[in-house]
Amino acid sequence: QVHMVESGGGLVQPGGSLRLSCTASGSIFRIIEMGYYRQAPGKQRELVAIISSSNSPRYASSVNDRFTISRDNGKNTIYLQMNNLKPEDTAVYYCYARTTIIYWGKGAQVTVSS
Repeated sequence: QVHMVESGGGLVQPGGSLRLSCTASGSIFRIIEMGYYRQAPGKQRELVAIISSSNSPRYASSVNDRFTISRDNGKNTIYLQMNNLKPEDTAVYYCYARTTIIYWGKGAQVTVSS
């Protein structure tokens, strides 16, 4: 079992920045990768960013060059730094950890609006 606790999110104006954090606990030695998905109202959940156990990141094309995912193995925590936010980034952001199954955080609301 892996337990995920998210923090961060909130309301920001277009062009602003936010940082999300997600800490894993439990059977963390089984984690292969961690990352974030997001889901906007009326839309399917979509992948935002992944970071592997070897700290190799991958991003959705819509956030490349604006978002950065990083990992602190000592704290079992990942971070999603989101810069130059756009209204279309508004969504609930869910962190996850993948072992043989996927464990989800409860989600963090990000709203980009003037």
